Amino acid sequence: MSYVDGFVIPVPKKNIAAYRKIARLAGKVWREHGALDYRECVADDAPMGKLTSFPRSVKMKPTETVVFSYILYKSRKHRDSVNAKVMKDKRLAKMMMNPKAMPFDAKRMIYGGFKTIVQA
Repeated sequence: MSYVDGFVIPVPKKNIAAYRKIARLAGKVWREHGALDYRECVADDAPMGKLTSFPRSVKMKPTETVVFSYILYKSRKHRDSVNAKVMKDKRLAKMMMNPKAMPFDAKRMIYGGFKTIVQA
């Protein structure tokens, strides 16, 4: 079964174009190093829930939106191998080494790795 890295990120609406630019580069780098799929999705129908929701999960501000992202791999071992190569890629070094250069608040990003249990 495949393996997925998932992310939920609050992004200021005014920074969506800048986010898209770095996401395109990141997607290219991950795919070149072996990721099977790379998706960045901006909220279109993700209302603020009373108890839980994507907006609540990242403490979304009125000037922000939520981005849901995922990267698909063959397995956890494959993910670890791809990510090791990505972290050494100089095209991402400036972005990853300087959190202030990011068009979002990385401290509020939610992420994790997931084993696939159903693949239809």
